[in-house]
Amino acid sequence: MAGVLFLMAVQLAACRWAGLYRGMWSFASLPDLRRLVRAVAASAAAVLALAAFGRSWLLIPRSIVILYPLLLIVIMGGGRIAWRLWKESRMLPISDTARKPIVVAGAGTAGAMLLRELARSPDWKVVALVDDDRHKWGRDLNGCRVEGATKDLAAVLQRHGARHVILAMPSASPEVLQAVTKLATGAGAALFTVPGLAELMSGRVAINMMRPVKIEDLLGRESVRIDNENVQAMLTGKRILVTGAGGSIGSELCRQLARFQPACIVLLESSEFALYMIEQWFGEHRPEVPIVRLAGDVKDESRMAQVFADQRPQVVFHAAAYKHVPLMEVGNAWQAVRNNVAGTLVVARAARDAGAERFVLISTDKAVNPTNVMGATKRVAEMVCEVMQNGPGTTRFHIVRFGNVLGSTGSVIPKFQSQIAHGGPVTVTHPEINRYFMSIPEAAQLVLQAAAMGQGGEIFVLDMGEPVKIVDLARNMIRLSGFTEDEIRIEFTGLRPGEKLYEELLADAEETLPTPHEKLRIARPRAVPDGFYQEVQAWLTRVPQMDEAVRAGLKRWVPEYEPRG
Repeated sequence: MAGVLFLMAVQLAACRWAGLYRGMWSFASLPDLRRLVRAVAASAAAVLALAAFGRSWLLIPRSIVILYPLLLIVIMGGGRIAWRLWKESRMLPISDTARKPIVVAGAGTAGAMLLRELARSPDWKVVALVDDDRHKWGRDLNGCRVEGATKDLAAVLQRHGARHVILAMPSASPEVLQAVTKLATGAGAALFTVPGLAELMSGRVAINMMRPVKIEDLLGRESVRIDNENVQAMLTGKRILVTGAGGSIGSELCRQLARFQPACIVLLESSEFALYMIEQWFGEHRPEVPIVRLAGDVKDESRMAQVFADQRPQVVFHAAAYKHVPLMEVGNAWQAVRNNVAGTLVVARAARDAGAERFVLISTDKAVNPTNVMGATKRVAEMVCEVMQNGPGTTRFHIVRFGNVLGSTGSVIPKFQSQIAHGGPVTVTHPEINRYFMSIPEAAQLVLQAAAMGQGGEIFVLDMGEPVKIVDLARNMIRLSGFTEDEIRIEFTGLRPGEKLYEELLADAEETLPTPHEKLRIARPRAVPDGFYQEVQAWLTRVPQMDEAVRAGLKRWVPEYEPRG
């Protein structure tokens, strides 16, 4: 009896020391098993000590020394497992018919995490997995079988009567994702994806936070890493002016700038509604960042002089511009010149006169071998900044070129979404037309990186990845919306005025140099001709000109400009 009481006291102390009483039986897991093993090991050591030193007054059979820890693990561990199984069976629906069958594409780490979460879901039941690793075929993962490769997805869906697929392949290439998407949508299945592993490991999201696959997922743009130290040094405690602060790029720049503790962000915008929207964002998300909301037109020289005199910005991001190619091509050519060239000249000159440290022009790939008025005006704006860099003053002028940004105002993606929502057709100008794409946050971050590393006068070219055929983009969006091309047809309308089939990031006469950042290169453009600055200034003071006269003027400054359409 004395031995039993001694063991009970030792067991109680060992369980308390191992933290066994802190665990919740309903959620028993590997950490609980580790605590259980520690407690059993401690009590087994006590039994051995008792057997060794208590022979004179207590006889303990040798079998007890072996059976005691084994029975403890079976009884204590089995009790917890049985309790958890009973609790989980009560939480699950009485019948699996209420749970939708779903197939998981990917039997790796993300797939295993997802299966554990969905096992407790009252809405979903994983019926099978597919994975391209043949060593996993026929194996079970959390009670679900890997039934083949991703190419077998349609057959697996049909076999189980499933109409939903989850992509659990956060590190898969865009080609693999596009192939799985085509197979799933071709079989009439809705497609979901899970967060990336970096987000999961950071704890910001859970694996079961599924969402429908978006077109951005299929383009496969990698996350951008910027040199926060240099960007912080450039921006922290500085007064920053963003023109076009309510536009797609301008507003994202403002959001990114807010991370670096600026002394103030001056929001300059000609659209009252756009200015109101970015002001509301700061009020809701970053109320601690001082902002100044100013309505104004970059072409208004007196207004710009007043803004710079009052606010004294140290860093200027010039994002205000007319960017829509067809609109600027017919009937609005002179307005494009005034806004894109004269507006840049006015703001750049005001920045120089006010002693701003840096001026960053947001340019476009359409400035390379332009075939339209918009692209040609942006090239002339670049040349204005190149001349300003070589003129008086200490302001550093930088130029950043990039292509289309996903979801920006006037881009094809919102247009396609609207056309699909109305039943089609989806209009594409030409079956061979392609464009470069990147996300708005990616573009904004690379603009900041370029500004931080620039010494003055550079034209930074962003790595836009591989060009994407617009017709493929349209097909993917139709599939992701749950339709086929028979239901939502694609209609080719012909190239619009000024539009070209292929965009370029470098002109023929240009070369590029690498930078410390893998997604940025520096272009070396054709030299700006002598007398350019004075002659352009004089040209901009003329009365409004007809489109043909504007094109002739632009051709004079940009010899590679070849008007089309």
